[in-house]
Amino acid sequence: MTDQATPLNIAVLTVSDSRSLVEDSSGAALVELLEAAGHRLAERRIVKDDIYPIRAEISRWIADPAVDCILTTGGTGITGRDGTPEAVAPLLDKQISGFGELFRYLSYEEIGTSSLQSRALSGVANRTFIFVLPGSSNACRTAWTRVIEAQLDSRTRPCNLTMLMPRLKE
Repeated sequence: MTDQATPLNIAVLTVSDSRSLVEDSSGAALVELLEAAGHRLAERRIVKDDIYPIRAEISRWIADPAVDCILTTGGTGITGRDGTPEAVAPLLDKQISGFGELFRYLSYEEIGTSSLQSRALSGVANRTFIFVLPGSSNACRTAWTRVIEAQLDSRTRPCNLTMLMPRLKE
């Protein structure tokens, strides 16, 4: 076993009708966290909170064999135009239901019953792992540090998502 984690190429998509890259604190937090963990930023984009532009960007990354994982932030609430889960769910080959459940549990420890408003989800599409996160920097940090980071670390035992990557290619 190696002491080095296997670095992944991770794309970050911010879903927002009002943010620019300069104002995108949640996307910036995800980039900082993934790079600190030894992963590489494949690409970072911002799209409007509209199902079709979200799907188009996610689909492009799913089809790109150089992208191992996609992190989205924003559009997971239950008001207005929040539609990231609806955009992403039909693209998934398989959902990872435990992610949303665990994330809401961990969020409950931080924000109480407000956590029930999160529609965070995860899954795999064309061998690419996708995590759909809320738009709050705090929520992104919780998701990364308490769940995603360990699951994208090839050294995590007894198992991690990176262990499945070669099997997903079969």
